[in-house]
Amino acid sequence: MAAPKLDRTPSIRERVEDTLHAHRNELVALLSKYVSKGKGILQPHRILDTLDEVQVSGGSALAEGPFLDVLRSSQEAIVLPPFVAIAVRPRPGVWEYVRVNVHELNVEQLSVSEYLRFKEELVDGQHNNPYVLELDFEPFTALIPRPSRSSSIGNGVQFLNRHLSSILFRNRDCLEPLLDFLREHRHKGHVMMLNDRIQSVGRLQSVLTKAEENLSKLPAETPYSQFANQFQEWGLEKGWGDTAEHVLEMIHLLLDILQAPDPSTLETFLGRIPMIFNVVIVSPHGYFGQANVLGMPDTGGQVPNNGMAINV
Repeated sequence: MAAPKLDRTPSIRERVEDTLHAHRNELVALLSKYVSKGKGILQPHRILDTLDEVQVSGGSALAEGPFLDVLRSSQEAIVLPPFVAIAVRPRPGVWEYVRVNVHELNVEQLSVSEYLRFKEELVDGQHNNPYVLELDFEPFTALIPRPSRSSSIGNGVQFLNRHLSSILFRNRDCLEPLLDFLREHRHKGHVMMLNDRIQSVGRLQSVLTKAEENLSKLPAETPYSQFANQFQEWGLEKGWGDTAEHVLEMIHLLLDILQAPDPSTLETFLGRIPMIFNVVIVSPHGYFGQANVLGMPDTGGQVPNNGMAINV
């Protein structure tokens, strides 16, 4: 029995060319409609709205083929008559750029640089200046892990935690930066997690074990202030929690990380370390075009609905 044949997914350029061959008049009508609006940038809704206008005029064939998927995946279109360049995101993390000459009906695939250069021509016009300023930020991100799967997009924290925990698991020496962070973490000059009495990972494990044994004998609701002095002598500061129960949970998490790091435990532990100490609420409600109305009864005082909370 012959093995099933896997067909190659056509590129965006090939889809546009196929549509041009199959529905030449309809596609030319659509692209001409874009060009008729003059040079500028078309947002996704404008791209699809123009398609609806062409369909009313008899261009319904475009709504039945692969070209519709191209338009639905389009993030923007650059119109610089007689050219229309489209940025397409067929799936997360994947971008393709095509440019069509509406007069000559040529379709070309563009690189990122070529697309951005074409986009700049909206403002600067055509130029062949070889001395264009380019900023290369690659050296700043060379050591930062990059997700290779589209499922990781939008889950950057989980991805970094998995990466970090795998490093900690493979190389115990990599626990030193975690120790350094816990020793250096401060708020207004006050040490939050570990003081200078703890100088090594081995010493940290020993102190945590001793603290675990001590806390297990106390009622869960015992306030931190009742054992703060003893903990400070061991090297533990006040950022571990407000009660014996909460402190014990933090200690268990860190002991688990030191013994066998895993992303879930690492994320939970880092998420409980006190990092946010001030919250600023900014409300633009009633600010523009009005005076002295912020928070007034007639505006509803809707700071939660009209404002932004900023962690600092």
